[in-house]
Amino acid sequence: MNPIAILHEHPDWFRPLFKELDLRGIPYVRLDAAAHRYDPHETSVPYSLVFNRASPSAYLRGRVQTTFHTLHWLRHLERIGVPVMNGARAYEMETSKALQLDVLSQLGIAFPKSRVINHLSQAVEAAAGLRYPVLVKANVGGSGAGITRFETAEQLASAPTLDLGVDHTALVQECAPLQGGFITRVEVLAGKILYGLRVYPEVNSYNLCPGDACQTADGRELVRGACPVDAPRSGLRVEAAVVTPAVADAVLRIARAVQLDVGGIELLTDERDGKVYVYDINALSNFVADPVRVVGFDPFARLVDELSRRASLVRAEAA
Repeated sequence: MNPIAILHEHPDWFRPLFKELDLRGIPYVRLDAAAHRYDPHETSVPYSLVFNRASPSAYLRGRVQTTFHTLHWLRHLERIGVPVMNGARAYEMETSKALQLDVLSQLGIAFPKSRVINHLSQAVEAAAGLRYPVLVKANVGGSGAGITRFETAEQLASAPTLDLGVDHTALVQECAPLQGGFITRVEVLAGKILYGLRVYPEVNSYNLCPGDACQTADGRELVRGACPVDAPRSGLRVEAAVVTPAVADAVLRIARAVQLDVGGIELLTDERDGKVYVYDINALSNFVADPVRVVGFDPFARLVDELSRRASLVRAEAA
């Protein structure tokens, strides 16, 4: 049985995944996405399945080389017929907020009014007609990185410098006041809704990774199984959320369009007009902290169920 390959670069986020694989005795190998090579002449690899867990925020950890190399390798794997979970299409969406908005527009799914720029000189004109405050978001983000808030056009115009990120592209986007003070994140797995969350961010914080959450909405402390042991505790709060049929339909249409095998779609309700807007497509999720307490089950167990199922299909086809 060829092992499952897990491509990743973060040292802590996937400990629960590896633990579950170890408990079941499922053979797997860890591939370092920040120091990797492949041969374009090859026609096979020694893996039954490749599971892509590379993160667009790798550049924050001094591993900017991860992002574009990963995309090249995923395309290579698909060309030679290797089964991949969260392949090139999903990863391309993960690493481009601009592409995400094109997909949402094509699907007819509402998102905050936005413009795409490649130079700070275009920001003020791009924001014309948008409701302030606005955010300037680096196209390649992750973990809330590369987001700056501006309260007025004057403040935006006086910004001396602004980092537009590794591909020098950014969104200028309306920053909606959150109805209820939360965003909703819906996790999907294999074409189905896995669970929904309400995430209550800290004021002016845009790192909404549920794995970093420290407490439930009612103040109960959570165990963060996928965080570095020395990570500072945040004020991020979470609680389970019911996913309405309308939201489920939109989320699953997005997942199909971007070939997202596992990941999270984030949306908000704008307090000003009461409308729901999708604003982020995440092809990487380390799931919510203390999941059994928050959502009632272990999503890593269901993820490994799916990995095992797909690897078994590959073995059956090979036989």
